[in-house]
Amino acid sequence: MKEIKAIIRPFRLREVTEELHKIDGLPGVTISEIKGFGKSKARNAKDKIVFEMVEFIPRIKLEVVVNDEMADAVVNVIQRVAHTGNTGDGKIFVIPVEETVKIRTNERGRDAI
Repeated sequence: MKEIKAIIRPFRLREVTEELHKIDGLPGVTISEIKGFGKSKARNAKDKIVFEMVEFIPRIKLEVVVNDEMADAVVNVIQRVAHTGNTGDGKIFVIPVEETVKIRTNERGRDAI
């Protein structure tokens, strides 16, 4: 199993989620509104937020856990749809998942996602 975390621009969320819905068997996606900065420290960003004298940029974080064979499809959709070609498009992280437990049923592993 793999956990895929993606940081994307907020205005790309609708398009990314529409394309993710097209992947058969996708177990679900968790979405969070976040803020942060990259290498440029948000200095020239038009959409920056200043909090306690530090500049941040608003972003969306998508998180999904999928079986190994589905990971490339999810990554490819996010990369293709979230891409604008500009600085600040975001990042995608793919992380191995050792175990998953479904709280309601106590199912484990592949059955839990």
